[in-house]
Amino acid sequence: MEALYHQTNKLVQETQHLFTQLDRRLPNLDLNAVESDIIAKISLINSNCERLDILCMKGPISQRQNAKMRVDQLKYDSRHLSAALKSWKNQQIRRQQEENERQALLAREFTTNDHIDILIDHSLEYNNRMNNANEGVNNLLQHGSGILENLRSQRLTLKGAHRRLVDIGNTLGLSNTTMRLIETRARQDGFILVGGILFTCFVITLVIIYMT
Repeated sequence: MEALYHQTNKLVQETQHLFTQLDRRLPNLDLNAVESDIIAKISLINSNCERLDILCMKGPISQRQNAKMRVDQLKYDSRHLSAALKSWKNQQIRRQQEENERQALLAREFTTNDHIDILIDHSLEYNNRMNNANEGVNNLLQHGSGILENLRSQRLTLKGAHRRLVDIGNTLGLSNTTMRLIETRARQDGFILVGGILFTCFVITLVIIYMT
């Protein structure tokens, strides 16, 4: 078991060294060959770890825990190497895509301005829509402000009417029941006014959210 463990640990170190070669990107380096070598070594490491698991169970009980920890470390190293290889492959794919896009842009032949496909019209249309939406929101806010001012004016009018009714009631000696009815009606009108204000604000908020 010890020989197999040291052999597997050496494979891990060799694989890590291959990754350093990939990072350096030497001019004469065959990336495909190095990648294949890494894949083969990782596969061999995983195979050795499976054999080491079996040998751990067959070893002395007093040494199983320590041996299991060493094998788990090799498994962790193997997973780390596999993740590094996957990350390197994704990076290579991105670089290849960027290079292809660069080559396509350099190889593109531009003719007269009438035949150049530029996305200016789309940007202008989007800008016009945003300006129209902004103007609509401003108009809506002005309209809402006018409604709120009108509601405030009506509220002041109702308050004045309430005061006059109270004064008239005191002058004519109206009963307490009549006064309570008047106050109840005034309170209800106040609730209606507040509800109208809240409903208007809610509608304005929905319109603003929808238009933006």
